[in-house]
Amino acid sequence: MPAVSTLDEETRHRQLVRAVVASTVGTTVEWYDFFLYGSAAALIFPKLFFSNVDPDLGSILSYITFFAGFAARPVGAAIFGHWGDRIGRKALLVTTMLVMGVSTTAIGLVPTDQSIGVWGAVLLTILRAMQGIAVGGEWSGSVLMAGEWAPPGRRGFTTSFPQMGAPLGMMMANSALSFMTSTLDEAAFLSWGWRVPFLASIVLIAIGLWIRIGILESPVFANIKAERKIVRAPIVETLKTNWREVVLTTLLRTGQLAPYYITTTYILTYGTQQLGMSRAVLLNCVIVRSIGSLVVLPLAGHLSDRFGRKRIIGAGCVGTGLWVFVLFAFLDTKSIPLIIVALLVDGMLQDLQYGPQAAIISESFPASRRYTGSGLGYHLAAITAGGPAPVIAAWLFRTYQTSTAISMFALGTTLVSLATLRFLQDKAGTLDRV
Repeated sequence: MPAVSTLDEETRHRQLVRAVVASTVGTTVEWYDFFLYGSAAALIFPKLFFSNVDPDLGSILSYITFFAGFAARPVGAAIFGHWGDRIGRKALLVTTMLVMGVSTTAIGLVPTDQSIGVWGAVLLTILRAMQGIAVGGEWSGSVLMAGEWAPPGRRGFTTSFPQMGAPLGMMMANSALSFMTSTLDEAAFLSWGWRVPFLASIVLIAIGLWIRIGILESPVFANIKAERKIVRAPIVETLKTNWREVVLTTLLRTGQLAPYYITTTYILTYGTQQLGMSRAVLLNCVIVRSIGSLVVLPLAGHLSDRFGRKRIIGAGCVGTGLWVFVLFAFLDTKSIPLIIVALLVDGMLQDLQYGPQAAIISESFPASRRYTGSGLGYHLAAITAGGPAPVIAAWLFRTYQTSTAISMFALGTTLVSLATLRFLQDKAGTLDRV
């Protein structure tokens, strides 16, 4: 494939649109699978796989299986990053989707603890780890496929579209569970109804694969291959040369990722167990939260192109850290309109961080090891922030019996990201460097 600069404008635009569509659809399907487990871990799995312990401990144990997916994400980033920097972006995107589809469908077939005892939780943990490995390879490939086709001045905006896969996936996952819980009685839902959204993943995976198979390879990687500048051991080179960028991008993710899983996953436990609210109502509130993200994410990406990535992310850090106190106060009222407002604002503030993250993280690494570096930086935060967040939140409430402790923890994570911005360079327009 010729260099980006030699392509005519019409061809370049057509390939850009196809890459963005394929990346966004793919990330939506992958995040649907990943978030579906999160909602089930909050609402269903404690009753089905940890029924012999008290509800609070059951929730913590369920969240530990949930954490397995986060622990596996950097492993997936390393595995798929190595091959993504050696054989190309496209092939790995097809592989990650297959791994995710098999794992999610299998979760829908796992027997409960009433049938096979502790082995149910063991199987869940293994399959959850496979989900994490798939997501670990998915994000970088999707972002790079879109970003490496985009013109330099539009990369923040362009890479925000694969980021939209997260709220779209969340909406689909929660809608599927909400539909099943609303149409079935409790016994039927816990018996087989919860399995349907997991089994339905196979259909979504087939659609995603069909779309992805038709796209072309990233022109940036094609140029690297043509010029024989492929790195033999991308992960070794990344950890040797770009370890600082890996650490900084991991810390940057902290202030968005930890609050996100508190305000989309843990609150399902908090709302049902502590406030006695309806499972379906809370799922629908989180769905509405995601709708606002579909507007704010591309706006945040566009603003980062115009005013700089760091300014927009910094504003999101400050807003997220302060608003979480208001969110729990509104949640405690049990007023549905107030809860929706709280979640909508929370989502918008977090998206000021999340929208530009794809661009600033991918731009931090040279193209020859970008799949590996961006994946490690993005997904290591899954271990340090995202995965532990619901567990820590559940433990904090069990220990202190107040949501203020949870809010203080969330505020602390945003301060970490805010401090990190000072040391992270804004390298907009540098995706072509090898």
